[in-house]
Amino acid sequence: MADPAKEDSISMSFTHSGSTHNMTFPKESTITDLSKQVEVRLSIPISNQKFVIAKLGLLKPPFKDPDLPLTHLENKKITLMGATASEVASLTSASQAAAAREASIAAARRSQPRAYSRRNPTQAAEASTYTFLSIRPLPNLPNPERSRAFLERLKADPGIVAAMKKHQFSVGLLTEMDPLTYTESSLEGTTRILGLNRNRGEVIELRLRTDAYDGYRDYKTIRNTLCHELAHNVHGPHDRDFWDLCHQIEREVARADWKSGGHSVGNSEFYEPPESSEEVAYDHGGWTGGQFVLGGGGGSSAGGSSTAGGGTLSRREIIAKAAEERLKKMAEEQQEQDGQGEGSA
Repeated sequence: MADPAKEDSISMSFTHSGSTHNMTFPKESTITDLSKQVEVRLSIPISNQKFVIAKLGLLKPPFKDPDLPLTHLENKKITLMGATASEVASLTSASQAAAAREASIAAARRSQPRAYSRRNPTQAAEASTYTFLSIRPLPNLPNPERSRAFLERLKADPGIVAAMKKHQFSVGLLTEMDPLTYTESSLEGTTRILGLNRNRGEVIELRLRTDAYDGYRDYKTIRNTLCHELAHNVHGPHDRDFWDLCHQIEREVARADWKSGGHSVGNSEFYEPPESSEEVAYDHGGWTGGQFVLGGGGGSSAGGSSTAGGGTLSRREIIAKAAEERLKKMAEEQQEQDGQGEGSA
């Protein structure tokens, strides 16, 4: 005999940050009820929530259809993206602490009496000023020590060190971003944000990991992303001045890259695929909620013709277009598989 309680309820399953969560609701519940329960049980504010649902794409509050029945979402693959309030507060606190340390170091340096030293005091001051004042991996993701080693490698990269000294860049905090938090999927494909620059160098976030958290992205791609974000320390909009500086930094970093081979950090190998295998466009979007997002400055077609930005911009647009086509094809294949799976159930 069927259980009346089960017949009057619906079970919803979704993934968040690599973990699966199950919730039970009354049969008449809506997506708004799901959003409220996520806030209560996972401490993810409603404003931070994004639901990627198979065949429906991206849904986020305020929903276009707040009364969408959960029965319409039953047995569909659902991925929840969003940071908890404590994670946002932790990042803000780390940024403020880094700024406070920078101010304290600067004040102590000004008050110190000059003393004889064999080390050039100017070089010492530049080394401690024009750098990343703090490094922090995300502690909630697997193997944070490996991410720290990756960030330390970027900080010590000879090209990055030389560029930051030349342009007098000082960044309060260098950290990694959660791939799921900055990945949006829809029927048109998947968009991956590679980096963010908050408040012109207060915090720089880099996408180090693969989407499945099982590896790390191409080191040189991440380093180019860092060059892009460093250029945002000077220029906000993706105008001609920004791209000139961005490409200048990339050239300076490449020239100073005297190391070759050896991609190991902490006795671990980082997977570095060829550039053509990266299914991510460097340039996508612009400002988002007061934060820098890679891209938005192209303003030209995605074809092979030259643009006002020069050959590099056109090449990146070609890569972006190819990535979009591959991702769209993958999404269509996934939809077909989902449809076959539902039909055989």
